[in-house]
Amino acid sequence: MAARTDAEISGAGAAGSRPVRPAPRAQASRRQLLAATTAAGLGLLTACGGTSSGAGSASRASPPGKPGDSASAGTGAPDPSGSASSGRPKKRRRPELPRGGRELFPHYRLVGFCGLPGAAALGRLGTGDPVKRAAEAEKVAHSYAAGREPLPVLELLATVANSSAGADGTYRSRTPAATIRRFHRVARERRGLLLLNIQPGRAPVLDEVKALRDWLVHPDVGIALDPEWEMGPDEVPGDTYGHTDGHELTKVARYLSGLVEKHDLPEKPLVFHQVATSVVGKQSALRPQPGVALIKSADGIGSPGLKRGTWHELVDDLPDGLHTGFKLFYEEDAEGSRLMTPKEVLALRPQPEYVMYE
Repeated sequence: MAARTDAEISGAGAAGSRPVRPAPRAQASRRQLLAATTAAGLGLLTACGGTSSGAGSASRASPPGKPGDSASAGTGAPDPSGSASSGRPKKRRRPELPRGGRELFPHYRLVGFCGLPGAAALGRLGTGDPVKRAAEAEKVAHSYAAGREPLPVLELLATVANSSAGADGTYRSRTPAATIRRFHRVARERRGLLLLNIQPGRAPVLDEVKALRDWLVHPDVGIALDPEWEMGPDEVPGDTYGHTDGHELTKVARYLSGLVEKHDLPEKPLVFHQVATSVVGKQSALRPQPGVALIKSADGIGSPGLKRGTWHELVDDLPDGLHTGFKLFYEEDAEGSRLMTPKEVLALRPQPEYVMYE
């Protein structure tokens, strides 16, 4: 099924609200590519290594290391001879964030790229060598420091919405474990965060999050939800905007909070991207959970002026305990206009704490 243009899709937004994404042609092509994943086959998802286990299968292979391990988690200092001191029990070092500490904000500002290997139109992260993309993301992150320590982020699409139902009727495919493992390794080498992005189709969101548990028990892995692609029983990805609400987001945050408590993990990010007011309902029902940093990321394509308008529309009356994020598109934003500069993005109020490029 062909994706509709923004002019058609805007009818899914709140009554009287203006279309949030102002570039129908560019956005239609992006939605069509996302929705065509099934038609292209899972080779799209395996271009970065590994063998797919099927559209409905879970990525359950064990990630590198043990639950709770991180590059910054030690096992005790060695004695002068180089061997661990004996005669007294080792003091376990609590897992930390990749660049130290156990809380994200206000110390850090997250900046990174999103994407999927082999699909350049889905974001910067999916182009070229992941190691080079990670190095580029860190360079961009430093341009957003503004008094904070930059923390680079790789936001990998781990569940991708499809235009076809698939064998299990979920309208989604899962990225192979080998691909996730490779990007986790790259993020760890750069002392950055890996965010696993979920476009659930008709699959229950919490089920998709739980399927990634083996990765989420690590201190450098978080979740990004894309409810634009969360479909109802009779909806098809690419045909209309999807939707979530504060109750569902709270359930996901509560699950992540449980992992943080059980494994003594540092604060874990939970991002949800929002492209229109209709995409996140009952926002007042959203309840922050211990050990989870909730980040509302304003989506939307357009000129700097249009993106500022989208920002103010989406962050108005922001609930307590919510952090803000901002999404930029290297190609679509620049079509007929120009990309916003870091200085312009940092001038937004409240100041975005996560900046993501697609």
